[in-house]
Amino acid sequence: LAAGITAELASLGMGEARVSVDVSDAGPGPRGADRVEFLIATNRGEEPRPLRKVASGGELSRALLAVKRVLAATGPVGTYVFDEVDSGVGGAVAEVIGRKLFEVSRHHQVVCITHLPQIAAWADRHLHVRKEVSGDRTVSSVHHLAEGESVEELARMLGGVRVSDAARAAARELRGGRLGG
Repeated sequence: LAAGITAELASLGMGEARVSVDVSDAGPGPRGADRVEFLIATNRGEEPRPLRKVASGGELSRALLAVKRVLAATGPVGTYVFDEVDSGVGGAVAEVIGRKLFEVSRHHQVVCITHLPQIAAWADRHLHVRKEVSGDRTVSSVHHLAEGESVEELARMLGGVRVSDAARAAARELRGGRLGG
């Protein structure tokens, strides 16, 4: 398990990370007889320490993605939720993360909140979440995007406030790569 997670982390832009799994006796109880803790050294020369204590939000999300990738075909969970999996990455690593999320989605439902078009392009469906102030309250709304709206949103993510034809073309290319076209 540790070797598989370490290999996955390398492909997710954490090439120096090393994972080990510490299993100790906890005595019989409702959660089993073992205490299991994931340890990680995120940089060369560091000793592995508890993942829950040393990993940043983005590292924790990528570590979770790595675990889920290793266990994807056997895990009992039906839905995985990822938030901040894109923290601190961009470009090629983001595309790899998107592809790996897509692969996990072949076995489980994946919900991913992302700000990177390289990740979002891999989704089967896109939802746009918007927050608006109404009076003295903030109200969130969710809108399912049709394919054309998805391309436009990806273009906005790529191009910023002003969406150009070049950004739209790049968004279509991102979607096409994901769709095999």
